[in-house]
Amino acid sequence: MISSHALDLAQTLVRMNTVSQNSNLELIHFIRDHLAKLGVKSRLTYNADKTKANLFATLGEGKASGIILSGHTDTVPWDGQDWTMDPLSALVKDGNLYGRGSADMKAFIGIAVSHAEQFLASDAPFAVHFAFSYDEEVGCFGVKELIADLRDANIRPLACIVGEPTSMVPAIAHKGVYRYKCCVRGKEAHSSLTPHSVNAIEMAARVVGRVRDMAEGFERDEPRFEGFDVPFSTASVGQFHGGIADNVVPRDAEFRYEFRDLPTANAAQMQSEVVAYARSLEPAMQKVAPQTGFSFETICEIPSFLGSKDDAVTRLAQELSGEKGTTLVAFGTEAGLFKNAGIPTVVCGPGSIQQAHQPDEYVSLEQLGRCEAFMQGLASTKAFG
Repeated sequence: MISSHALDLAQTLVRMNTVSQNSNLELIHFIRDHLAKLGVKSRLTYNADKTKANLFATLGEGKASGIILSGHTDTVPWDGQDWTMDPLSALVKDGNLYGRGSADMKAFIGIAVSHAEQFLASDAPFAVHFAFSYDEEVGCFGVKELIADLRDANIRPLACIVGEPTSMVPAIAHKGVYRYKCCVRGKEAHSSLTPHSVNAIEMAARVVGRVRDMAEGFERDEPRFEGFDVPFSTASVGQFHGGIADNVVPRDAEFRYEFRDLPTANAAQMQSEVVAYARSLEPAMQKVAPQTGFSFETICEIPSFLGSKDDAVTRLAQELSGEKGTTLVAFGTEAGLFKNAGIPTVVCGPGSIQQAHQPDEYVSLEQLGRCEAFMQGLASTKAFG
């Protein structure tokens, strides 16, 4: 079972409202001040208006390098969900810790921070780094600034453990998540004069059809990556808006779509195909009205992740978690960004993604106890590599 100290810290973090649209500074400053009392300095990197921050701290200054414990501090909202309790209550009941972010992923952060003193006193040959980010849930924006800061400061971690909920089974791969918005400018007209117009909805629909054709092609032709629930890349359209009245040819339309690419696929090539098809439609549109056409906006680009069961950090996570195997996960994480920065990475944390983002989100105390044992084992590790 989890210790009272670790549970108390996890509850404290869950009670802080860090929905992505809000500031996370209350939580970041709490951890910064907690570490400062132990003599640990924190590096903070901010968003543009300084309402949010990442925190990076090293426990074990002077050691050659360290292993990152990574977590995001923001949560998804709970608007419209049917909760039976206050989402910020951090209620402990029936062997579970409830609350928004309990599974995803404040409990992991709380347990890591609760072991700061052990990491400082550790005889391990490596330091432990805390890397806690903002805005993961809306596109992994914060961690990009954190990683850039590490590069600029010439900090070269040995490895990274991302504590997303995997039921403490080390995960060595996940798909990427790439989302885009397409805006179509047509030319309006009375619906009795359609030859004098460019119908934005119809032009958008052609591109939506191409996205659907691509999705069917992935399912039909792409080599399978066994271990994923859906072992091929996917594409889908999530939103579509356009038009003002039945008898007005619409000038404007907008839709949003995403690709979830296998680690062996190329998301940039997928997006290039969509853009190229849209551009091929523009000459006919612009014969009617030169100002017509397509524009694209990137919403988020979260790269896929592919580690290895043979990586030293994977073997370490297996040893510390007591798990002999590994898994793949369907959801996106910050792991691909750390891996792309040259840092060997594994995903391993308490709880299940099936409880995350749900009403009455929870993580079991049994899982938290396993996570605490993981941290205690990390502090007593004698070798890595």
